[in-house]
Amino acid sequence: MSLTTETATVTTKGQITIPIEVRREMSLIPGSKLDFIPDQDGTWRVVKRKRSIMELAGFLKWEAEPISIEEMDEKAKRQVIDTYHQGIPR
Repeated sequence: MSLTTETATVTTKGQITIPIEVRREMSLIPGSKLDFIPDQDGTWRVVKRKRSIMELAGFLKWEAEPISIEEMDEKAKRQVIDTYHQGIPR
């Protein structure tokens, strides 16, 4: 974590450009949502919004015949294993 102060300037439209180090540290990508949370001492915290599981509804498209939960688990497990092995040099 960077301990240096980063500064952004507010435009006339109320927009800011988030410094690259802050974007990296917060893992911000285009479309990321930020919450501005007031503290009792008058300061504000800026927090990356965590996605709701409900936002993922319809995200995956399955055009084949329906499969069981067990079959889904097995396919997911196989995909994770295959992806892991692809990253290991041989």
